[in-house]
Order: sequence, then C-alpha cells, then structure tokens
Amino acid sequence: MISGRTAGLLFVLAVIVAGLLAVAIFRPEPPADRLVTRVTNFSSIKGWPEDDTRDALSAFRRSCTRLMTLPEERSMGADGMAGTVADWRPACRAALELVAADAEGARRYFQTWFRPVIVRNNGDDLGLFTGYYEPILRGSRQRSDRFRYPLYEMPSHFISVDLGEFKKDLAGQRVVGRVVGNRLRPAENRAEIETGGLDGKAKVLLWVDDPVDVFFLHIQGSGLVELAEGGVQRVGFAGTNGHAYTAVGRTLIARGEVPVEQMSMQAIRSWLRANPDQAQALMNENASYVFFRPIAGAAAIGSQGVELTARRSIAIDPKWIAMGIPVWLDTFVKESDERNPGPTKLRRLFVTQDTGGAIRGVVRGDVFWGTGEEPAILAGGMREYGRYYAFLPRELLQRRAREEP
Repeated sequence: MISGRTAGLLFVLAVIVAGLLAVAIFRPEPPADRLVTRVTNFSSIKGWPEDDTRDALSAFRRSCTRLMTLPEERSMGADGMAGTVADWRPACRAALELVAADAEGARRYFQTWFRPVIVRNNGDDLGLFTGYYEPILRGSRQRSDRFRYPLYEMPSHFISVDLGEFKKDLAGQRVVGRVVGNRLRPAENRAEIETGGLDGKAKVLLWVDDPVDVFFLHIQGSGLVELAEGGVQRVGFAGTNGHAYTAVGRTLIARGEVPVEQMSMQAIRSWLRANPDQAQALMNENASYVFFRPIAGAAAIGSQGVELTARRSIAIDPKWIAMGIPVWLDTFVKESDERNPGPTKLRRLFVTQDTGGAIRGVVRGDVFWGTGEEPAILAGGMREYGRYYAFLPRELLQRRAREEP
C-alpha cells in the first residue's frame, strides 16, 4: 500500500514531468532561415573610409570576368536578392575598363556603382565568421614507405544528382552517390575510404607523408604539396563524397577534451598529434571526404572558378548569396602578435568567390587568409560573430524603389 506521503511525492513528480513534457511539446520551432535585406548608405559603414580597397577591386575584376560569361537572365542569390547577371554587367564593364586606380579611386568606384544593404536572417544580422588558408604539405608522385597517404582525384563511379532538376523546391540541393544494382546508394564515407574502400576505384593524384596534414587539407579545400622529386604542385577542390560535414572540434568540446574557449585548428591538430591511437577514429567522425585536382595557376581557385585573393576573398553559402558580390565584413580576428593576443576589429571589403561544406546559413562567412604558416594562425583562431553588408548595383536598387507600391 502506498503511503500518503509517497502518494504526494508521486503526484508532485507527475506534475513536474507533465510540465516538462508540455514545454517539450509546445516549445515553438525556430523560424526557418529567410534572407532579409535593408538598404543603407556608405556613411553608416564603420571603417569604410580607412580601408584601401584596391585589392578588393582587383578581386572583383576577376569575378567580373566570370560573371560576364554567364547568361544575362541568371539569378544572383536567393530569390534574386542581387537581381540578375544583366544587372551586374554595367558595373563589371566599368571595373574591367578601370585599368589603374589609387586608393581613393577604388573607393570612388564602389561608391559610384553600388549601395550597401545589410544582410539579415529574418531579423538577426549577426552570424558566425571563420577563416581558412592553403596548407603546405610534403608529398610525392610515387608511393613509398614515407609517402603512403593518398590524395584522391574524384572517383569516376560517383554520380552527382542535382535534385532541383526533379523537384523545384529542392533547387540548389545535390546528392552524391554510387549505383549498386539498380539503386543509387550513398558513396563511401571517410571510415570506409580510409580502410581501402576506394582501392582500385579512384585515381591517386599524389601521395603525402602525414595523415593529419591530409585531414586538414580536406578541411581547407586546397593547398600546396612540396614534391620529393622537386617542385611544388598546387591542388584544388574537385568534389566530395556527399556526406555531411562534421566539425570534429565540436566533438572534442563535447567530450571535454578541449575547453570551448581554447578551440582552434591548432588545438585540434595538437590533440591529434598527442593521441595517435585515437586520431583516426576522431577524424572518421567527419564522414565527409574531399577529392582534389591539380591546379596550374599561381593561386588557389575558388568555387566561382577564379583565383582567390588573400584577405579579400570570402566563402559564403551560395544558397543565399551569389558568387562575385562585394561584401563588407564587420567582425573580429585574433592577430598572431603575442603582444596583442586578444581579438581585434576586422572591417574590410571582400568578394564572395568560394564556398565550403561547413559554410551554411544566411549570415555566414569564411575568410581566405592565404598560404602558409601566418595565414594558418589567423585562420585557425578565427571563430567570431559579426555582420556583413552586400554591395548591390545602384541602378538595381533604384529600379526596385520605383517599382514599390
């Protein structure tokens, strides 16, 4: 028989459980991502007069060479946020005809042809900004006891499917898989590939001497390989196996291995070096696997197909923001100077020229810092919140203002 006191306790517990269930059941879902813009002016952009935008103008000219080859009717960004390619051609022609400009001339060009719009996800203009770089690896064209970790080219048996061709509301979404029998199945994941899943199925571009370096090359998407035979080979992103990207840094934080305030690419690398018996298992947590192609140029190539400019190119989510758009970034970066270990303001004009597996969201960006050790430090320690403004053609915004009821 249950005593009165026990019955009372059970009643209280039932009320608490019911309350918790009610909270769980009726907790409102967060609103779906939605790109919202608001037109502003250059005088409202902090740091604009101080930025020497000549390098940004050079980067934009590269993007314009690509934009000028695209169909005029192609939409620029989510729901035509930035109009169509036709709306950008006058500004691009002016940029390509501007042979030389000093700092003031470059700034005057952007102020003449564009107006800034602040980018928001619903009503929130804050988002996450990180950094990436080109690592330098040691490798060979021939496999040996030292060089035994492969950089694969894109497997020929993988099939990439644009889902938007089958259903309009899936536009921009793509799956990668392999045909098994008469069905499309997921491609091999990282763990399967690391245990020989692509042996005899994919061509090896180069062999490298360090699996941790290979893992970070996968994260960065491009890099330089110093060859044992002499010379250097630049490699660039060719595709992925289609599996979702998992940030192993979050795994280390969740396990209590690395404090959240100390998390960086350098912290992940240090943990992998200090725990070789657990390193591969941690890397396999990220099922996404990247494939490479040789790059003959003097710089990394972004997803737009143009050379990236260190400290002026930025990767974004192309679901929301189109490639080739100038964007003003207002965030922070941790400088490598030991005398100034804290974050400093990063206010600078960039051009959207790349993307990445982890770059998802309306207000989200990944700054390209360049090649080598110094950029690695800047990129590895960058995980800051900030906002950005997209520069859109003045004529496009004026036309929209005239068309508003």
